[in-house]
Amino acid sequence: MTQDSAPPRRPSRIPALLKEAAIIIIVALVISTVVRTWVMRSFYIPSASMEDTLQVDDRILVNQLPWPGADRGTIIVFDDPGGWLDTSVTQQYTPNPVLEFLGLVPADAGTQLIKRVIGVGGDTVECCDDQGRLMVNGEPIDEPYLAEGATPSDIPFEVTVPDGHYWVMGDNRSNSLDSRFNTDSAGGPFVPEDAVVGTVFFINWPADRIRPMGTPDEVFAGVPAP
Repeated sequence: MTQDSAPPRRPSRIPALLKEAAIIIIVALVISTVVRTWVMRSFYIPSASMEDTLQVDDRILVNQLPWPGADRGTIIVFDDPGGWLDTSVTQQYTPNPVLEFLGLVPADAGTQLIKRVIGVGGDTVECCDDQGRLMVNGEPIDEPYLAEGATPSDIPFEVTVPDGHYWVMGDNRSNSLDSRFNTDSAGGPFVPEDAVVGTVFFINWPADRIRPMGTPDEVFAGVPAP
């Protein structure tokens, strides 16, 4: 009497599953790197200069896609034009490799700023009219995004923005070292277009602050061309 032979053993699927998982992870990392490099990045807000629009520790998403230029009213992230940032502060910035790898903070987060564009190339921006409002090309503007109790500017000024540059200011005007305070900086008071990293379009953390960010076109609707 012959003994039945044992059924053939099925090959293990574990190696195949591990290979598939590795491929998925690699593809995901490649896509994440492409997105962070050319499409959008996440930044955090380290100071109160943009309150109440952006608050300390907000996480924001920045659009890095090619664009023809920022409009008046747009909030931009930009590299330090030269001398705007206190070197003692930037030297204290400690990058988090894990958060950088996940794209939650940029690798160069300690060398960038965030402000609102008030004037574009050719514009004349001045403070202020007899009601205390900023004027752009002679037209006064009402700014609903200013921090509660903040005045448009505590110091008078009048500037004409060079082509290819921006005049930028924080929404918390009494606590913002913006274009007004950088006339003697190495890079000057204007932000070059090629220093702009991107435009803010979303607050993605904390949970109670999640919301899209737009440009207040109505504020500048009556401003004439320079």
